Amino acid sequence: MTLYDADQELRATSNRTFLVVVDDSDEMTKALRYACRRAQHTGGRVALLSVIEPAEFQHWMAVGDLMKEEARDEAEARVNELAAYVHEQTGCMPLLFIREGRLKDELLTLLDEEEQISILVLAAGTNTDGPGPLITALTKSDTVGQLRLPLTIVPAALSEADIDALS
Repeated sequence: MTLYDADQELRATSNRTFLVVVDDSDEMTKALRYACRRAQHTGGRVALLSVIEPAEFQHWMAVGDLMKEEARDEAEARVNELAAYVHEQTGCMPLLFIREGRLKDELLTLLDEEEQISILVLAAGTNTDGPGPLITALTKSDTVGQLRLPLTIVPAALSEADIDALS
C-alpha cells in the first residue's frame, strides 16, 4: 500500500468535516488554513459555507433581483476559488454550501441538516470591537448551548507558520 492509498483509505473512514464560513475578511483565510491542515492531518475534509444576506435595497423588484443574482455569482466565484485552494492543500475537494438568508440562521440550519459536519472553524477578528459578529452571536448563552459540535476559534494574530505548527 502506498502513502497515497493509505491517505485515501483514512479519508474514506474519517468522519471529520471542518466547516469554514466564507467571507471577505483577512481572518477567514486563517480559519481556512487551520481547517485544511487539520483535515490533511486527520484524514478529514473541509466544507465551505457562503451565505448571501438579503439586500437592504428592496424598492424596485427588478433591481433587487439583479443585486441578488450578482451576489450569488460573486459567492459562487469566491467559493470556487477557495475550493481550488482547499484541493491544493488537502488533495480533496471540499463540500460546498451556498445559502441565502441571515448568516447565523443559515449556519445553524446547515449544522442541523448536515450531520457529517463535525467541527466549526472560525477566526477571531483583530479589531477592538470584539472577535467578530458571528463569533459573538454564536457564543451568547442562548446560542452556544444549541451547537452540537465543537467550535474552534483561530486567533487572527497567528502566522501561517504558527497555524501549521498547531495543526
